[in-house]
Amino acid sequence: MTPSPSRPTIAGSLTLALTLLPGVLGLTMASAQTAKPVVPNAASVPSAAPAQKSLGPGPWTLDTLKQRIRVVRLATLVRPWGLAFLPDGAMLVTERPGRLRVMRHGVLDATPISGVPKVLTSGFDGLLDVAVHPAFAENHLVYLTYSKPNEDGSVQTALFRGRLEGTALVDGKDVFIANTPIPKANQQSVTSRIVFGRDGTLYMTVGSPNQDRLKAQDPNSHRGKILRLKDDGTVPPDNPFIGKSVFGIPYQPEIYSLGHRNAMGLAINPETGELWQNENGPSGGDEINIIRAGHNYGWPFISLGREYDGTPMEMAREGMDQPVFHWSPNPSVTGLTFYTGDRFPNWKRSIFVGGLMGKRVDRVAFNEKWQPIGAQSSLGAEMMLLELGQRIRDIRQGPDGFLYVLTDENDGAVLRIEPAH
Repeated sequence: MTPSPSRPTIAGSLTLALTLLPGVLGLTMASAQTAKPVVPNAASVPSAAPAQKSLGPGPWTLDTLKQRIRVVRLATLVRPWGLAFLPDGAMLVTERPGRLRVMRHGVLDATPISGVPKVLTSGFDGLLDVAVHPAFAENHLVYLTYSKPNEDGSVQTALFRGRLEGTALVDGKDVFIANTPIPKANQQSVTSRIVFGRDGTLYMTVGSPNQDRLKAQDPNSHRGKILRLKDDGTVPPDNPFIGKSVFGIPYQPEIYSLGHRNAMGLAINPETGELWQNENGPSGGDEINIIRAGHNYGWPFISLGREYDGTPMEMAREGMDQPVFHWSPNPSVTGLTFYTGDRFPNWKRSIFVGGLMGKRVDRVAFNEKWQPIGAQSSLGAEMMLLELGQRIRDIRQGPDGFLYVLTDENDGAVLRIEPAH
C-alpha cells in the first residue's frame, strides 16, 4: 500500500490556526464563526435514502424539448454508484454495498468481479466511483474510490487500483488514502469521483459537506479538495501547491483546488480539455464549476445557497471562484457528462447531470464559448425523466452515443436513453 506522503505536524492547535486562517486568506472572522455545523439534509449525512416508487420493467417513451426519447431498463443493481466503459464497449458499474459488476452488450454478468477492497457500508458510504486507465487496452488497470474502514471505526476516502483479468481484479492495492479520518461518532457522507485528464493524471474529489467543514479551507487536509495524482497515486511535480504554505500550515502536495463541499460529478470538457465539476450546495446552491489549478471555490465561506436553518450565506468574495451554473432550489446534483455523440444531434454542446432529491436528469446547453445558453441558474436547465420519479446517481455517455443512467435505489436500475423511433 502506498499511503499519501506524510506532512509536518503543525505545532499548537490546528483548530486555533483555522480560526485565524480566514484573516490570512482575506476572510472575515464573522465568516469563520458562521462556518459551523448546521442541521443537514439527507444528501449530506449517512441515513437510509427515502423509499422511491417502483420503477417497473419499462421501456418508457418520453417527450423532451428537442425530441422524443426511449428509456430502456437494462439491469437491476443494489445502489449503483458509478460507471465506466471499457475499450470493447463493456461497462463496469459499482454497487455501493461493495460490488463491481460488468455488463456486455447490455446484459449483466451474474457474477460480480472479485478482488474489490472491503468497504464501509454505513449510510451513504461504500464503493463509490470507477475509472479505467487511458491505456487500459495495454495494462488493464481499473481504479475505484471507496470508504475505507479503520479498526477504530473511523473512515477514510481511498483510491484503489487493480488489474482486470477475466472476472477478477488482481494485484489490487490502495495507491492513495486521503488524510483526515472521520471518527465513527461523526461520520457523514464524503463522496469521491475520479477522472483521468488528457495528460494522464488522475483527478480525485474528496468531500467536506458539514461537520468539520472548515477542512475544505485547511491546506493540511485532503477534505473539501480536488486532488491531482499520477496513475500510481504519487504526486505530479507540477501540482500548484507543492512547497507552499499559508499561516505556517503547509499544503498537502496532492491538492489541485480547494473550497469544495461535496463534489458529485467530474468530467473533462472534450473540446477544451478543462476539468469540470459539480457539487452539492447546502440549502440551494448546487453548482457547476470549471476547475483551475490552485483556485479556491469558497466553501464554507461563500455559497449561492443558504444554511439549512435559512440563514443567508455570503455569495462572493475576492479570490474565490464563482460557478458557471447553479441551482436553487437544488436537485442534489450528481454525475456529469458532456454529450458529443451523433444519436442526439440536438443535444451536442450540452451537459447532463443527475438529481438525487430532484429525481430527474437536467440538460444544460452551452454556446460556442462554453457559456450557458439562457439563464445561468435552474431556469436555464431542461428537466428530464421526471416521469420516472427516481433518484439519479450517475449519467454517462457511452461509446455508442447513447446516455446511460444509474438510479439510487435498493432495486436501482441501469437505464439507456435512446431516440424513440
